[in-house]
Amino acid sequence: MALNTEKNLKVYYSIKEVAEMLNVTESMLRFWEKEIPMIKPKTTGNNVRQYTETDIENIKAVYNLVKVRGFKLSAARKMLRENKQSVDDNARLIESLIKVRDELKELKKQLDYLE
Repeated sequence: MALNTEKNLKVYYSIKEVAEMLNVTESMLRFWEKEIPMIKPKTTGNNVRQYTETDIENIKAVYNLVKVRGFKLSAARKMLRENKQSVDDNARLIESLIKVRDELKELKKQLDYLE
């Protein structure tokens, strides 16, 4: 049986890894965990947080509402409670658009170099 190297086999991420993914502080993640009921990472016996892909998607939704769109945390909590699917869809769309923007910037640099 061949090893599937394309699939992400990591199940849990540390708080440091998640903070680096989103370019936020670990303390902000801990604060959001207290304020947003849907962010509940697994904790070990030593109170070490272990985030799953689902946890990270929930954090990205909060990040999109608070950091990108400028909502207050209470408004973000309300939106997530009332219409989570729409918030998730918007977060994924914005993430895709940011990737496209970054790729276009890189292409522009390459074209500028050729001129």
